[in-house]
Amino acid sequence: MDSMTPIALTIAGSDPSGGAGIQADLKTFQQQGIYGASVLTLLTVQNTQGVSRVEILDSQLVREQLQAVLDDFKPKAIKTGALGNADVVRTVAGRIESEDIPIVVDPVMISKHGDPLIDATAAAAIRTDLLPRATLVTPNRHETRALAGIDPVDERSAIIAAATIARLGCSHVLIKAIDIGDQVLDVLWSADGVVRMLHPRVHTRRLHGSGCVYSAAICARLARAEPLPTAVTNARHFIQRAIESAPLLGRGVSPVNTLVEP
Repeated sequence: MDSMTPIALTIAGSDPSGGAGIQADLKTFQQQGIYGASVLTLLTVQNTQGVSRVEILDSQLVREQLQAVLDDFKPKAIKTGALGNADVVRTVAGRIESEDIPIVVDPVMISKHGDPLIDATAAAAIRTDLLPRATLVTPNRHETRALAGIDPVDERSAIIAAATIARLGCSHVLIKAIDIGDQVLDVLWSADGVVRMLHPRVHTRRLHGSGCVYSAAICARLARAEPLPTAVTNARHFIQRAIESAPLLGRGVSPVNTLVEP
């Protein structure tokens, strides 16, 4: 690794089991050949069986971490994940606004099972403060419905939902994992057009951290100066392989395999 090594920054929470959050992001950055820096926003007590406690860090501490990293490093791309509350959302959004680099926002608002992860004030701050800074936003199905008021059940509704979310200020929207029979469809929307990505459905519960890893892989590839559609397409192939080869770890929902070839 030398001075030309690209740097990516993740701003997210901690998963002590290593399958999601900061830990998954940094593993993904490393596997993609990127030096990863991180700013911690919250601590969780969790494993593959569930989350039992969340402690959100003081927004001033988040600000100081972020300032320390950006004073010393020049990341080529930034990813945000779980931010926890409105104060942290606004703190992060305000500081990254001046960074002229790609910003990937994984709007961690609602779990893949439909459980709310933040309160209404924090959700509003994501809409008004964070999404206008985003180069790409990567909501899951429930977050798409919350942001757009539209359930992405097929290609047409996904495109309409993505265009609706883009009106909040982000330039690209990725709607993920739309059921198309034995396949899943991802739709990448921008004002320049729509990219459709079809992959075989993998019948597995080994999906812990899949959203984190997918968005982190996109961030890493943007840090390598790949055009955004290329970065998303390559990251989609990576997460497909990571799901297909996921090991059986823990007693609950196993994490995806971040060790597959990028």
